[in-house]
Amino acid sequence: MARASARQEPADWEMDRSRDQSQTFIHTKKRGCDVIRNPHLNKGMAFSLAERLQLGIHGLLPPAFLSQDVQLLQVLRNYELKKDELDRYIFLMGLQDRNEKLFYRVLTSDIERFMPIVYTPTVGLACQQYGLTFRRPRGLFITIHDRSHIPTLLQSWPENDIRVVVVTDGERILGLGDLGCYGMGIPVGKLALYTACGGVPPQHCLPVILDVGTDNQELLKDPLYIGLRHKRVRGSAYDELLEAFMKAVTDRYGQNCLIQFEDFANVNAFRLLKKYRNKYLTFNDDIQGTAAVAVAGLLAALRITKNKMSDHTVVFQGAGEAAMGIAELIVMVMEQEGVPHAECMRKIWMVDSKGLIVKGRDHLTAEKERFAHEHAQMKRLKDVVQELKPTAIIGVAAVAGAFTEQIIRDMVRFNQRPIIFALSNPTSKAECTAEQCYTLTEGKGIFASGSPFDPVTLADGRTFYPGQGNNAYVFPGVGLGVTACAMRNITEDIFLTTAKTIADLVTDKDLAEGRVYPPLTSIRDVSFKIAVKIVEYAYEHKLATLYPEPADKEAFVRSLVFSTDYDNLTVDSYSWPDEAMSVQNCKL
Repeated sequence: MARASARQEPADWEMDRSRDQSQTFIHTKKRGCDVIRNPHLNKGMAFSLAERLQLGIHGLLPPAFLSQDVQLLQVLRNYELKKDELDRYIFLMGLQDRNEKLFYRVLTSDIERFMPIVYTPTVGLACQQYGLTFRRPRGLFITIHDRSHIPTLLQSWPENDIRVVVVTDGERILGLGDLGCYGMGIPVGKLALYTACGGVPPQHCLPVILDVGTDNQELLKDPLYIGLRHKRVRGSAYDELLEAFMKAVTDRYGQNCLIQFEDFANVNAFRLLKKYRNKYLTFNDDIQGTAAVAVAGLLAALRITKNKMSDHTVVFQGAGEAAMGIAELIVMVMEQEGVPHAECMRKIWMVDSKGLIVKGRDHLTAEKERFAHEHAQMKRLKDVVQELKPTAIIGVAAVAGAFTEQIIRDMVRFNQRPIIFALSNPTSKAECTAEQCYTLTEGKGIFASGSPFDPVTLADGRTFYPGQGNNAYVFPGVGLGVTACAMRNITEDIFLTTAKTIADLVTDKDLAEGRVYPPLTSIRDVSFKIAVKIVEYAYEHKLATLYPEPADKEAFVRSLVFSTDYDNLTVDSYSWPDEAMSVQNCKL
């Protein structure tokens, strides 16, 4: 089945499958040290003797032959020796540089343990220290000065068949603000989860930082800062860079190469999404990915509250990208329940740094104006909660402790089962902790957070396992699905389909334990099911461009999923019949 975009010339290795599809073979022209220094090819001491002889690496490795299970044990023992989370992050990134298959075997062996290291919250610290932790390039650094030469920079990347690009300009990294070039840690971590959670092959992934400078004075003064040392370039030059980047990527990798925007500031995030969403295969994870995972949690919570989405009043702490995205998707759910659009909008309230967003307030952006209602101005969140008596509060402004004891107690006073989602990242920016929510509500609160929290045991012996509303439930499956069927655009219905799929996978047992998301241990299965649902939706609604349409879509998607099993690098060896190999001779 051909892919619906032009394939580039082959790289220095090619993959093939055995006739019965049971084994994968790698054909490479590399020999000697070039093999064991290539993370795509390197298997360490798992190379067989035949592979070592044929690839010219016999003698370069100790004379032991280890299974991947033994290698996993070695990694875990080394991992446990590291003294803190940043050291563990650096250790795992080093493994990714050396042996890609083993790196993803480690991640998938215990995704709940390792996701907080390779992504939030540890990746936030890693980004802040990126100048110290940088070892080897894992993505493309494209600066404002390169905007007329981006095709040349793309030629520098060694892989030719790129399916997913994650790009940031580093202006709004998690809840940490402008980290400039140090923001590269986010696309790298995000794409590691595309593979670990979604099965997108790592050789099809490309992390990109668009370095236009930084307004972070501490970085500009830091002699170890590795990015451009000037204030952020804005205006037409910035827009020209983005336009050139989008065109160059699709010219080289095809119109159905997914470009995910990540951690752009509000001033650019909304307008870039609006500008490009119908022209390219693109989405903004901070807006749409966060929306899907939050709404998935709300849909699961409805099974506890025993009512509909339109029966709820939602107050957001924050009015940025995440809040707007979640609100829009909530409105879509309410409209599907038969509620008029205007009535849906009236059930959504937002509080930003200046207070409640109401009509007549000065300097409201176009996005905020849509959710402004007729009401007296109010400055403090606790007053808003007491006045509006919401059934759900959602924190997405990275204001640590915003959900105070008073607010949480008020929520349980108004509601039998209040919904309290503290979704800000990293953990230090969470609006409240899981323990605060469960303790102050006596276990009645329906809680979710953006970063992980430990289980909470109450005085009466009940234990709750807080759900993590991590976007990793969303973007890996979406990425696998939209690229599998070669979609050209991503509609909001894709994210609503994703949210419903996640919510449907939450069991009654999960809900009883306090989870409104499936356990992270099942995230690969969740991503796979999301991808299949998207492929089914795409063909049903004529959004797919890959034809002929696969009859068994589940088997089709499964065939694309990356395996951590080592491939066979031995040369295809066989014999001819004896008579065909007889040596011709003659007498001289």
